[in-house]
Amino acid sequence: MTKAFTPRSRKVRVLATLGPASNTPEMVARLFEAGADAFRINMSHGDQASKLPVIAAIRALEKEYNRPTTILADLQGPKLRVGRFAEGKVMLETGSQFILDRSDAPGDATRVELPHREIFAAITPEARLLLDDGKLVLRVVEHDDTRIVTRVEVGGMLSNNKGLNVPDVVLPMAALTPKDISDLHFAVDAGVDWIALSFVQRPEDLADARKLIQGRAALLAKIEKPSAVVRLEEIVEQCDGVMVARGDLGVELPPQSVPPLQKRIVETARRLGRPVVVATQMLESMITSPSPTRAEVSDVATAVYDGADAIMLSAESAAGSWPAESVAMMDAIANSVERDPGHGDRVHFTITRPDPTTADALAEAAKNIARTVDAKAILCFTISGSTARRIARERPGVPIMVLTPKLETARRLGLLWGVHAVHTRDVGSFEEMIAKAKRMMLRHHMAGASDRVVVCAGVPFGTPGSTNVLHVVRLIGDELKNYEKNKA
Repeated sequence: MTKAFTPRSRKVRVLATLGPASNTPEMVARLFEAGADAFRINMSHGDQASKLPVIAAIRALEKEYNRPTTILADLQGPKLRVGRFAEGKVMLETGSQFILDRSDAPGDATRVELPHREIFAAITPEARLLLDDGKLVLRVVEHDDTRIVTRVEVGGMLSNNKGLNVPDVVLPMAALTPKDISDLHFAVDAGVDWIALSFVQRPEDLADARKLIQGRAALLAKIEKPSAVVRLEEIVEQCDGVMVARGDLGVELPPQSVPPLQKRIVETARRLGRPVVVATQMLESMITSPSPTRAEVSDVATAVYDGADAIMLSAESAAGSWPAESVAMMDAIANSVERDPGHGDRVHFTITRPDPTTADALAEAAKNIARTVDAKAILCFTISGSTARRIARERPGVPIMVLTPKLETARRLGLLWGVHAVHTRDVGSFEEMIAKAKRMMLRHHMAGASDRVVVCAGVPFGTPGSTNVLHVVRLIGDELKNYEKNKA
């Protein structure tokens, strides 16, 4: 039996990561009911076969609630690691010399294997090497094709196979490993809606992934490396969405650099009309505690005030003790912020100037008309989703209902600010469009009798990219009754 679903009152979306604490059908449903709008599947953990029941559980929500669901598959990306030590671990003393080389012999306090030849080719004197999530810092003194001599600037205990970050150079490595390519093919074959690409350093990394996806999913770029920040605008232009991956950014950059960079990434994505997700450690203490710290609440609120499309939970919902409560807290914070009378002004600190196209002009006009005539919502018909993205970029003060005949489009729109997507049959005439718009507004409780709605569409119908109509309608309130009576 289909359950009734009332569209979320908030506009920012909540993206919840699924994992051992939340990958059963019962927990997936609990997270959805608590406020999750989209679900992230982390391909770094578990095998591909274990992801199929999780994907099926998410898709089951579509039938249960008659609402498209959104799935993002997050690829692992290259993992740089040092080799093993004869004693399992060593203490690196600050000021000492430490060598990374190509020998596979077990390491000691003076050297260890570095099994990544690309680093030897790209490294430069004075570049930093960060070990174990940045806990240890090495500075390159000299190097050749077989070894890198460093000075230990921040020492500590180093154990087998710890991770390595190289923040100061662009590494000649593809963002897609053989594992990622296999996981990507698996994910798109399983019907996920978004692919998140890790280790993005340059726009060319996205081109490689897009060739493999072949239009079967949208592509999201994770901004987690300083080299990506240098070419941020080019990267954002080449992708369908962006993630501010603050965990890795915080390893490779000084912590105090991350907040202004987060704002810059959000601003760039919004200006270019790409949905942007703010992620990592948003409610970190809720992994073990039923309530967050005040600082974490303020952090989530800041992302909402900045106009991010989505805010993401990682370990909090995937492996924590309070997954549903974490989602409910995200939902509560977002609702509280969006009820603030100053929220609208703050969201529009970012100026999003329309491109000189008919579609962009109409999207901006839809926002302005909705405000002027006090419309309850904006409704748009779309096939590709581009009209919805343009309207969402304007951050109107009312909800956006999107009607589309393509289920894939409806699912992908689950990461967009303010959008409530509905999969429905296409319309064939202007009159049919207006009649359906009125019925859908009533059916989904987004407007009622005497309310105005701004309708945006393209004529002729069924032609992607033809947005050229803007129409204001007033609901009578009995459109659903008359429709059902005429059908009978």
